[in-house]
Amino acid sequence: MMIKKFALFCLVLTTFSCAELQQVVNSLPNETGNNPLDIAGGLRQALDFGIDKQVTKLTQKDGFYKNNLVKILLPEELRKVDKALRDIGLSSLADDGLKAINRAAEDAVKEATPIFVNAVKDITFTDAKNILLGNDRAATSYLQGKTNSALYSKFNPVIQNSFGKVGADQIWENIINRYNTIPFVNQVNPDLTDYVTNQALKGVYKMIAVEEKNIRTKVSSRTTTLLQKVFAMQD
Repeated sequence: MMIKKFALFCLVLTTFSCAELQQVVNSLPNETGNNPLDIAGGLRQALDFGIDKQVTKLTQKDGFYKNNLVKILLPEELRKVDKALRDIGLSSLADDGLKAINRAAEDAVKEATPIFVNAVKDITFTDAKNILLGNDRAATSYLQGKTNSALYSKFNPVIQNSFGKVGADQIWENIINRYNTIPFVNQVNPDLTDYVTNQALKGVYKMIAVEEKNIRTKVSSRTTTLLQKVFAMQD
C-alpha cells in the first residue's frame, strides 16, 4: 500500500506543475482540511470500486441477461421478430436469441475492463473539485466523456468476435431465417454488432454510476478512510 501511494505521489509530481497544484489548492474551501491529492485519490478510489464491485458482475454468466438494470433487449425494429416467433410457438428460440446477445456483451466487458482502470488515472486535480461537488453521477459522466470513444473501438470487434464465440451469429441467422419464412412479413437482415456494443457500454457506465451514487449518498458505503474524508465534503 505504501509503495502504491508513493508511486501515485511520484506520478502527481511528474504530471502537474507547481502552478497547477497551487491553483487547485487555492480554489478549495479553507475549512475542509482536504488537499487536491486526497480529492483526486478519493474520486479514483470511488471509480475503482465501481469497476471492482459492479462492472465485474457484468462479466459473469447472466451478468447482463439477469440484471434488469442493464439487460440488453432487442432493438425496436427486431421486437416484431421476437413477438412473431413467440406467437408461433418458438419462444425458446427467441429466448436463445436474447441470451446470445447478452452473452456477447458479458464476454466483451470481460476483455475490455482494463481500459476503465487506466482511464481512472486520468482524472486531474483541476477536474477533481467540480466532479466531487457535482451530481450523483458526475464522476461517471466524466469517465464516460473521456473513455466512450476508445471503449467503443475496443468493444466493437470484441462483440463481433464474441458473437461467433458464444454462437450468437448462428442463433441469429437461424432466427432471422425462420422469421423471414413467415408469410406476409417484411424480411429483415440486421447487423447487431453496433447496437449491442452501445448497449454494453451503457450497461457498464450505469453500473459504475450505481456504485458512485452509493458512495455519495450512503456513509456506510464509504469503506475506506480516504472515501470518508473526501466525500464528507459534499454531504
